[in-house]
Amino acid sequence: MRILSWNDNTKEKILSELQKRSPTHYKEYEDAVNAIIEDVRMRGDEAVFSYTKQFDGVMLTPDNVEVTEEEVRKARASLPQEFLDILLKAGENIRVFHEKQMQYSWFDSTEDGTILGQKVSPICRAGVYVPGGKAAYPSSVLMNIIPAKVAGVHEIVMTTPCNASGQVDPATLTAASMAGADRIFKVGGAQAVAAMAFGTQSIPRVDKIVGPGNIYVALAKKAVFGYVSIDAVAGPSEILVLADETADPRFAAADLLSQAEHDELASAILITTSEALAQQVSAEADCFIETLERREIIKKSLDNYGYILVVPDMDTAIRAANEIASEHLEILTEDPFAILPKIRNAGAIFLGSYSCEPLGDYFAGPNHVLPTNGTARFFSPLSVDDFIKKSSVISYSRDALSQVYQDIAGFAEQEQLTAHANSIRVRFEEEEK
Repeated sequence: MRILSWNDNTKEKILSELQKRSPTHYKEYEDAVNAIIEDVRMRGDEAVFSYTKQFDGVMLTPDNVEVTEEEVRKARASLPQEFLDILLKAGENIRVFHEKQMQYSWFDSTEDGTILGQKVSPICRAGVYVPGGKAAYPSSVLMNIIPAKVAGVHEIVMTTPCNASGQVDPATLTAASMAGADRIFKVGGAQAVAAMAFGTQSIPRVDKIVGPGNIYVALAKKAVFGYVSIDAVAGPSEILVLADETADPRFAAADLLSQAEHDELASAILITTSEALAQQVSAEADCFIETLERREIIKKSLDNYGYILVVPDMDTAIRAANEIASEHLEILTEDPFAILPKIRNAGAIFLGSYSCEPLGDYFAGPNHVLPTNGTARFFSPLSVDDFIKKSSVISYSRDALSQVYQDIAGFAEQEQLTAHANSIRVRFEEEEK
């Protein structure tokens, strides 16, 4: 891995390079995606089935587009019991964590007849997109569906590509069933996003679309935002390891590569105060790469977006980490909890040598759907909050309103909204005569 000193010049270059990975920079795909979306919007099932035949090589019909209960049973039966047990354990950890995020309606009242409050309601129907092309990710199925289930979403619709035989990955189907998906459709790509956004003859319209996908899926979610809500426009995976001289170089190298193997656009960055550690981690990474199956992807990822950054002190390291705002941040220092309060921008924070990033990906419980491309500056991980909405509640008695109606009418008249003022004054016409 390349080793650089962190300074103003390298900072601007690295932040610029990382930003190029954002789906918003892939304008050349937008016209194709928008054409698919508009076609699905106009022709519904006919367009969805046509694109599925074109891209996935399978002919779907209204009779076979939806996964049946029998298909789910066969999928589950095909998996080893050991893996089913792991899915159940992971699912339970995810459920317990997200139950702690629940919000509830509240109301405050006063003696003069004022009631103010907030009503919390789940969205009616959530759409979950699950990738199924190069690899299957049952962990993402759990992470996207379980928070929606905890939130009380009335119906959870999942779409995922099938193979040329019309079959969906068994682990994906099983995870979806365990997590609580109500309906599953064998559709992927931009056409699946469009189908959930606008509805077709077979696939119902949803209120919100969540879940990862390739560039076409990401741009499709971006394009339908406003017709439906979305979680975020996700970019490639990334990890930042913040380390001092006490860090284990093998641990740090292994953790960097755990994200580099995702994608040639994935980013893996080490920031350290120790030149010696920087050299050791680079050497360990080189050794690991030769033994890993996805070594070609890892090499390209590190060549493009992999960095080891040496800084003069920990304060500089922390500032750099906050500026990069990584999806995953590991803190491998002598006292990681002392650094935690200074971290402002990160999707998920892993503290200590035995809190490696895959722990969060699969098992610990916090969501692994995280903000990427620096959006941890203003976005949060997927949570129960993504599947609820809030309504303000206002109730005033006549006595309560009589004490403030002149103020309200005066405010409205200041804004020259006389109908607003009239709506207030009409209730007290007798007093104003």
